[in-house]
Amino acid sequence: MKVIPIRLKPNADLRKSLINFAVEQKVQAGFVLTAIGSLKQAAIRFANQDNSKVLNEKFEILSLNGTLAATGIHVHISIADSNGKVIGGHLSDGCIVYTTAEIVIGIAENFSFYRSFDEETGFNELEVVTVV
Repeated sequence: MKVIPIRLKPNADLRKSLINFAVEQKVQAGFVLTAIGSLKQAAIRFANQDNSKVLNEKFEILSLNGTLAATGIHVHISIADSNGKVIGGHLSDGCIVYTTAEIVIGIAENFSFYRSFDEETGFNELEVVTVV
């Protein structure tokens, strides 16, 4: 396994930055090992919803989990507001870094991740291919 730490600076879009990282680094099978930081705007798609909700306040990033590949990402986020209330869901474009986002990415070198349409779920789902 290869490990790559990254830091996103203020005003970076968290999701777009992860996509750009995966594409630029030619990531075939990556995953988020850990992440902390803060947001000044969050955009999250909650369970069983079609659209994301944009929240305009300051949040702490408590966790970020998911898979990354140049072919697509699937990441969820948990955040806390100024009262400690925790919410989370599917990471959407529009999560804007407030002060920092410190992220450590793991890369599994013997696999490739793809997203292909799954007729049963109706979504593009993870497909894992072993690379020899």
